[in-house]
Amino acid sequence: MTRRELDAAGITDPGLREAYAGCRRLNARHGRTYFLATRLLPVERRCAVHALYGFARWADDIVDDLDRRETPQERDRLLRRLESDLTHGLHAGSGAEPVVRAVADTAGRYEIDPRLFADFMASMRSDLSVTDYPTYADLRTYMHGSAAVIGLQMLPVLGTVVPREEAAPHAAALGVAFQLTNFLRDVGEDLDRGRVYLPVDLLAAHGVDRPMLEWSRRTGRPDPRIRAAFMAADAMTRKVYREAEPGIGILDPRVRPCIRTAYTLYAGILDAIADDEYAVLHRRSVVPRRRRALVAAAGLVRIMGSRLRTRAAAPLVSVHAPVPQGEEYGR
Repeated sequence: MTRRELDAAGITDPGLREAYAGCRRLNARHGRTYFLATRLLPVERRCAVHALYGFARWADDIVDDLDRRETPQERDRLLRRLESDLTHGLHAGSGAEPVVRAVADTAGRYEIDPRLFADFMASMRSDLSVTDYPTYADLRTYMHGSAAVIGLQMLPVLGTVVPREEAAPHAAALGVAFQLTNFLRDVGEDLDRGRVYLPVDLLAAHGVDRPMLEWSRRTGRPDPRIRAAFMAADAMTRKVYREAEPGIGILDPRVRPCIRTAYTLYAGILDAIADDEYAVLHRRSVVPRRRRALVAAAGLVRIMGSRLRTRAAAPLVSVHAPVPQGEEYGR
């Protein structure tokens, strides 16, 4: 399947093919929900999505991997080295790290704004020193770089049927919705890293603070105030999903089933958390495998319908996305 994706994308250089394949492996290993949705994309666009995800995952692991033994200072040096490699790579179309070579090639093919990568790296560096966010506005500033820009990086790859700037707010909101979902699901693991991403004022409104979260995490004991705070975070996240949802309908018809599937699967994590009584400090809530399979199957049905409609309307559809080298549009 990797060879088919690479061939369809017109990626022929052996070293570059291996770099993309490495990004795909990162996606498959760490982003099970996202990887499943990516399989529904047109084959020629999957490599670019793997490159964007793989680079983001590589940087995030420098900051967050609990198995790494580097000090914060050493992690900062690694991040700055990666950022230097990326800056050069985006200019030269290459890079020292395989993930940088792949993402630089993708950025060039799809004309992705380099500032989006700079904003992402700035948020990654802040994770080395910032341990909480007083308000939701503070958190949104962080999430611009850590999540919203991922949606904006994806837009040129996905394509739209309207000018890209009209779709941008929805794409950014979807990236934020996915990350807010992760923050709620992973609140216990993030606490182990010394960070709390849920806004301090949201927690305080329900009588919750960091020591209470740490006590519950340590003892395994629940508290109704914590549950109420997590329910409020759930409601806050669902509001962002509603902001993002209209954007799916203005994407290239061929990619809508993929993004709809990702939207449904990630929103399903919130449902799993609620079904689990918001016990995220004590265990990880997951969407059951059968449910994931049913959502993916529905995505396949939508793909078949989308292909039929696209072929019928082909002369009338204008998709605002550059055609990568080697791609036969509509293949």
